[in-house]
Amino acid sequence: MSNVDRRTILATGALALAGASLEAGTAAAQAGPKSIFPVGTTTIPIVGETDVFPVRRIYCIGRNYAAHAREMGSDPNREPPFFFQKPTDAIQNIAIGTVGDHPYPSLTKNYHYEVELVAALKSGGTNIPPEQALDHVYGYALGLDMTRRDLQRAMGDEKKPWEIGKSFDRSAVLGPIHPAAKTGHFTKGAISLAVNGTVRQNSDLDKMIWSVAETIAYLSRLIRLAPGDLIFTGTPEDVGAVVRGDVLEGSVEGVGTVRTRIV
Repeated sequence: MSNVDRRTILATGALALAGASLEAGTAAAQAGPKSIFPVGTTTIPIVGETDVFPVRRIYCIGRNYAAHAREMGSDPNREPPFFFQKPTDAIQNIAIGTVGDHPYPSLTKNYHYEVELVAALKSGGTNIPPEQALDHVYGYALGLDMTRRDLQRAMGDEKKPWEIGKSFDRSAVLGPIHPAAKTGHFTKGAISLAVNGTVRQNSDLDKMIWSVAETIAYLSRLIRLAPGDLIFTGTPEDVGAVVRGDVLEGSVEGVGTVRTRIV
């Protein structure tokens, strides 16, 4: 065998080994660590779009209407805003024109509705100035902050966290998101909730203690906001209990109506 043949064989072998090593390395990189089970992403439909809004976190402001603050035993002229969270998988999407079945939850005998305007963020940050806060809003939805009031009050009386009254399965009922590019931003407008056709809550967004912009700005001082965050902006007075069979109809002017039946 000639020296040329030997060199050709050696070179070919080296290239084959290098190729095999590269393929093995690529395969190992592609394999990598993987989740031991799938966890789905929570999304909300967008009116007029095929794309959906992915949810990162849900923030809720407490007692943001003066009359409701008094109703809950608080002083709206003295208390700074406070917030709590719900898990993203607490969302129950309700399509326009439908009546969604909403299960009456366990452990409670005093189950309350709270109708709210919900702001959906497309961007975030910290220490956002109020005059720039609405630039971060992608759109708005109507939400029901469903509450196991007896559990919330019992935990509050014991000075313990009361998430168990707020942060349970399907406790965040939501209609689809309306892009702000089409609706504009909301500083006023009727907000109401009816039970079996009888209006129970009836107010206006201009009665918020902290506006949407002020709420975003204040919350961004406490925690970094990010795309996909939802902010429930508070409920008016006259919250109340529901029972199985009741049909709830929440409405916010410019954002539409959400209907759900307690089952």
